[in-house]
Amino acid sequence: MLDSAVQEDIHSLWDELTDFDAGQTDAAARHLQERLCRMVGAWNSTWGGATRLDPGPDNDDPLQGWRVAVTRLLYPFEAPAEDGPFQELQKRWNNREMDVSFLQPMQGIGQFRTYGHRRDLPPEWFDGPVYQMFSARYGIVDSLWVGFPINSDAESHFGFYSHKVFTDKDCELLAYALRGIKWFHRQLMLTSGPLVAKSPLTPTERKVLRLLLTKASERVIADQLGLAVSTTHQHIVAVFRKFAVRSRAELMSLWLGSKS
Repeated sequence: MLDSAVQEDIHSLWDELTDFDAGQTDAAARHLQERLCRMVGAWNSTWGGATRLDPGPDNDDPLQGWRVAVTRLLYPFEAPAEDGPFQELQKRWNNREMDVSFLQPMQGIGQFRTYGHRRDLPPEWFDGPVYQMFSARYGIVDSLWVGFPINSDAESHFGFYSHKVFTDKDCELLAYALRGIKWFHRQLMLTSGPLVAKSPLTPTERKVLRLLLTKASERVIADQLGLAVSTTHQHIVAVFRKFAVRSRAELMSLWLGSKS
């Protein structure tokens, strides 16, 4: 059981998240990850949004149709030119090049859960190629993940990386902190596109979306992004189409609904 001081610190963090407006979701996520990293002694963190696609008629997909739609690393680090570790892991996942660690998120799918390398994987895995290639070479001794189901076809996962083995208290803290903010998990999925958008948002569309969730006019959005008003309008129409809404009010209602 977390002591009252730690709980109060987490409650303060939740309050801080509500101070970010709808167009500042990325900054809010960074703030959340930075604070939680300090609390558990992690040196880096990532967020991933996963969605479930039709697994096909044969239904032989070990991932049951689940694919990583978007991944963001808190502190990007310089990797060898031929190696983008998290991009490569995501590609392997999506191509179903299975490693036992890839199946960890599938345990308890649809339920709130925690999972981690040192907690769940056998000792011999740490001598294998996946750990050596994607973790050990970057000084990652342990990882700890929190999975949050948004609905039957979308999940939000926060991961934390450490130079030491995470403790049970670390796991309890992260679980407590991330379980109490369903609205924020949903907001991340909305502003990133994979929750309700019919297709992924382009980088420019994501910027337009963030500003659409504020009071900025189309002209102000165009000025802030350095775009022509006509080009900005085209991006706005594309965003509306992808979210199956007809107006800014309907788009905002999706975000407002995420607070419940």
